[in-house]
Amino acid sequence: MNRRFEFAFAPAYRLPALILGIRPRTAHVTVTADELRVRFGPWRLVTPLTNIATTEITGNFGWLKTAGPPHLSFADRGVTFATNGERALCVRFLEPVAGIDPTRTIKHPGATLTVADPESLQRALA
Repeated sequence: MNRRFEFAFAPAYRLPALILGIRPRTAHVTVTADELRVRFGPWRLVTPLTNIATTEITGNFGWLKTAGPPHLSFADRGVTFATNGERALCVRFLEPVAGIDPTRTIKHPGATLTVADPESLQRALA
């Protein structure tokens, strides 16, 4: 089983993303039989499906807090991979995972993913 989920790019997010190498060809989420894999331009997040605790549909994000590179939440260290501010799937992990920094030292308890079909991704992770 390999299911691929594309990010939903809003027009206002395209230029900041493009500058960083984030484009439809280089940004997607893949669910395999064993893993959740996120590619967001040069950034990667990979975790076993057994590490997923919960998922929740969310949205209404501010452009300044989400456009461009992945964003780190200073409140809980979660990471947001956003290509729009409308809708996303928030995935919480049992054990925090790396994803935002090249040294892989910052660990995230959750990731927010603005895929085109968050409900289908949520079902695939259930």
